[in-house]
Amino acid sequence: MLEGSVVPLVTPFRDGAVDEQAFARLAERQIAAGSHGLSVGGTTGEPAALHPGERKRLIAIAVEVAAGRVPVLAGTGSAHLEETIALTRYAREAGADAAMVIVPYYTKPNPEGLFRYFEAVLKAVPEFPVVVYNIPGRACISMPVEVMARLRERYPWLIGVKHSVRDLDVVTETIRLLGEEFAVFCGLESLSYPMLALGARGMIAATANLVPEKVAALYEAVRDGDHARARALHYELYELNDAIFWETNPIPLKYLMAKAGLLRAEWRPPLGPPSPEVAERLDRLAARWGWG
Repeated sequence: MLEGSVVPLVTPFRDGAVDEQAFARLAERQIAAGSHGLSVGGTTGEPAALHPGERKRLIAIAVEVAAGRVPVLAGTGSAHLEETIALTRYAREAGADAAMVIVPYYTKPNPEGLFRYFEAVLKAVPEFPVVVYNIPGRACISMPVEVMARLRERYPWLIGVKHSVRDLDVVTETIRLLGEEFAVFCGLESLSYPMLALGARGMIAATANLVPEKVAALYEAVRDGDHARARALHYELYELNDAIFWETNPIPLKYLMAKAGLLRAEWRPPLGPPSPEVAERLDRLAARWGWG
C-alpha cells in the first residue's frame, strides 16, 4: 500500500552522466532507514534534464533495489502526452507499483483540457494506479478537485494526488469530495504535519533524502496518534524543510547531501550550484546538523 514517507529520490550525477551506482545506494539507504516507499523522477530528481531512456533506467533500478520491500512510485509525466503514456506504460512493465503524472506544465490547459489529458493516460494504462502530481508553482496551474473527482468516478485506478500547495482548503476539499480512500500526499515539506493531521495518506518530502528516519517518524507519530511527538518533529525539521527552498530545489538539497557525504554536488543545466550567499547559509545549517 502506498502510504507514509515516500521519498522523492535525487538523481546523482558524475561528470555529467547519471551515477547509477550512487542512485542504487541512495535507494537502499532509504529502505534501511525505514522510509515507506521510493518516488523516482519527481521534481527533486531533475526529470526535465533527463532523456526518456535515463528516466526508464532509474525506474528500473528503483524497482530492482526495492525488490518488493517497499512500493515504487514512478514519475512518468511530461508536457508531451505521448511521452507521458510511453513512460507510464514502461513503469507498469518494469514493475513499479504506481505512476505519478505531473499536471502538464507551460501550456496552461483549461479544466477540460486537463480532464482529457489525464483521461488519455488512464485509458492507455488500464488498472495501473496513477497519482496526480499537482504542483502549481512549477506547472503554473492547479489541478481542480472537480476534475479529479470526474476522473476518479470513471477510472478508479486514479488513486491519489500529491498536493504541492499551500492552501490547506484544497486538501480538505479533496478529501471531502473524493473520500479518505483517495490518497492525498503532501508535497510541501513544511506542511507535512498539517496535511497529515487533515487526513493525508503520507508525504513525498525531499528532506527525507537527508534525514529519512525523522521524516518517517513524523508520519508514524501521526499514524499512532502521538501528536506531541509529531509536533516536536515538525519544529525540529522546520528550518531544514525551509532551507531546501532557499534556491530552486534540488540545488540546496544536493549541496547539503554533499556536505553529509551522500553524493557529489552536481546538477544538470540549467540548474547549478547555489549562490555564494546561499552556500554560506547552507554551510551554517550543515554545521548545526553535524555535516561536513
